[in-house]
Amino acid sequence: MSVRRLVAVSLAVAAASALVACGNGRDSGPPSASTVGPFARPAQDAGVPTKPEALSQQLVAVDAALRRAIQTWRRGGGESRGAPPHAVTLPALYVQRALRLLARRPALEAATVDRLPSRVAHETRDVTAALRDLGRLSAGWPAHRVVIGPPDPLGELLRYYRAAQSRFGVRWQVLAAVNLVESAFGRVRNPSVAGAQGPMQFMPSTWRAYGLSGDIKDPHDAILGAANLLRHAGAPANYARALYAYNPSPAYVDAVRRYAGLIERDRDAVYYLYSWRP
Repeated sequence: MSVRRLVAVSLAVAAASALVACGNGRDSGPPSASTVGPFARPAQDAGVPTKPEALSQQLVAVDAALRRAIQTWRRGGGESRGAPPHAVTLPALYVQRALRLLARRPALEAATVDRLPSRVAHETRDVTAALRDLGRLSAGWPAHRVVIGPPDPLGELLRYYRAAQSRFGVRWQVLAAVNLVESAFGRVRNPSVAGAQGPMQFMPSTWRAYGLSGDIKDPHDAILGAANLLRHAGAPANYARALYAYNPSPAYVDAVRRYAGLIERDRDAVYYLYSWRP
């Protein structure tokens, strides 16, 4: 899998390409005059503050609202039926915009993180570092049109990740992180600039070697194929080596491992990452 152009990455990359395999949230507006209270959820176009005190307060309040909404969604079994509810997507996309801003402004990030509770601070550092990794990975690649569509329901994807883990011994969180980085959980539908295809962005030649005679564009088949490739490349004994075989870039390896670690530590993470946009 080769280094690919990652288009409009928020914390996920979408649509750039690979040598071996693989391969809307809005940016922050002016500071909001209002404060997101502990039980509020931000409006779709809510601005992200650019002062660390205000931004840290917003992140804490929105994080709390987001987690309550995820718990309600999960208790109702909604992840098996389709798109997340607005109660989840609105705060999730707000957090996405805020983290994009912090990734671009390291001084603001440092001052904001210093004011956050430890869990939120740790996750903020991880995702902004991953975003900067992916920004370096995409630097210099030409822009191209990206076709976006709805992903499979999260509940189905979770079943596919776990089935692949059972079969190949590759942690499901790593597979989810690859799916996030490669195609924003299948939202990106067109081939990459190098010709990588499908939700796990495989080059056709690599798919013939590891795709188990499946459909490169089918999420179930693509996730199994990715687990097969990673197992042959050294996982689970050495994820760094296996991910480097998937895409020979230290920045890619670091980004995927950060996302996988986040998903493993925080049971809500895969739910809000799934709600983000390319």
